[in-house]
Amino acid sequence: MTEPLFRDDAYLRTCDATITQVNDRGGIVLDRTIFYATGGGQPGDSGHLELEDGSRVEIATTVYGDDRKEIVHVPAEGQTLPQAGAKVVVHLDWARRYRLMRVHTALHLLSVALPFPVTGGQIGEGGGRLDFDIPEATLDKEEIAAKVNEIAVGDHPVTTEWITDEELEANPGLVKTMSVKPPMGSGRVRLVRIGEDVDLQPCGGTHVSRTSEIGPLAVTKIEKKGRQNRRVRIRLED
Repeated sequence: MTEPLFRDDAYLRTCDATITQVNDRGGIVLDRTIFYATGGGQPGDSGHLELEDGSRVEIATTVYGDDRKEIVHVPAEGQTLPQAGAKVVVHLDWARRYRLMRVHTALHLLSVALPFPVTGGQIGEGGGRLDFDIPEATLDKEEIAAKVNEIAVGDHPVTTEWITDEELEANPGLVKTMSVKPPMGSGRVRLVRIGEDVDLQPCGGTHVSRTSEIGPLAVTKIEKKGRQNRRVRIRLED
C-alpha cells in the first residue's frame, strides 16, 4: 500500500521514499509518495526519482494499481530501472502540478456559478472543462467568468474533511457529478470545502489552499453536446 502524502498536503514538493516493487510492466511502486495518481478528471503527476548514487529516473505519469491501494509511477521509456528496496528522493514537477491545482479549484467554482448537475469534466495544465445537464438556455461566457472570478478574489479558504459512506448516502445532494460516483467502500469519503458555505463536494484531487491563488480566468468556449448537455471551457489567464 502506498501512503498518499498529497492527500494531506498538496504543497509537498519532495519526500523520501523506498521502492517496494517494480512491476512486470516497469511501473515503480513506492511506500509513500507526493505524486497524485490519475483520477477524477485530473492527470497523474510527473517529475523524477533521485537515487542514492545521484542518478535519476524520469516519471512520465502516475496511476493507481489494480487494487487502487498502490500508486504506480510510470517511468519515461528507455531508462534503467531501479531495484525494489532502493531509497529514493521523490521530486515533483511542481510548476505543472500547481497549474493543475489552480484549474481544479476553479472548476469547483464553475460548478457554483452554474448550479446544475455535472455530467463530465477534465482538468488540464492551463485550463479545463465541465459538462452540465442544462435545459435549453443561453449561457454568456463573460457573465459566467465574472461570477467565477468574483468568488475567486474573495480569498476563501479551501479545506478538506471526511465523512462516512453512510453520511454521504444520507446526503446525496453533496454529489454534483452524474456520471462518476465518489469512491466508496473504504468506510469514509473525502470532501473539499470552499469557504464557510461556498461549496462542499466529494473530491480526491489536489487543490490550492485559497481561492485567490487561482488568479484571473476566462470562459473560452461553450459547446452544445446534446439536447441538454453544455460543455463550458475555462482557461487561466496568466
